[in-house]
Amino acid sequence: MNAKPTLARPRVVTTIAAAALSTVVAIGLLTTVTGLFQRDGAPFEQVVIAEHACANHTFISEREACVRLYLAASRVQNAASRCSSAQGQGPRTAAFGD
Repeated sequence: MNAKPTLARPRVVTTIAAAALSTVVAIGLLTTVTGLFQRDGAPFEQVVIAEHACANHTFISEREACVRLYLAASRVQNAASRCSSAQGQGPRTAAFGD
């Protein structure tokens, strides 16, 4: 009696399908995490600058309010600079050869 155990070999198509599915899931997760980091939030550098600027507040609630106000003022300033730079370009009326 030959009682040699043999394992069932997975089919090549099943292996390729599993590899493709895991690649799609990995790319989806990476894209999602990257999108979360690039969302329209305050960059970490601005948060650190705001916390240093508000370090003189004793109470945490005052410090958090100061940081929120600092970041809001920073966003308004950034939006105003983007708006003024976009308006400064003006319409193009002449080509390079004119």
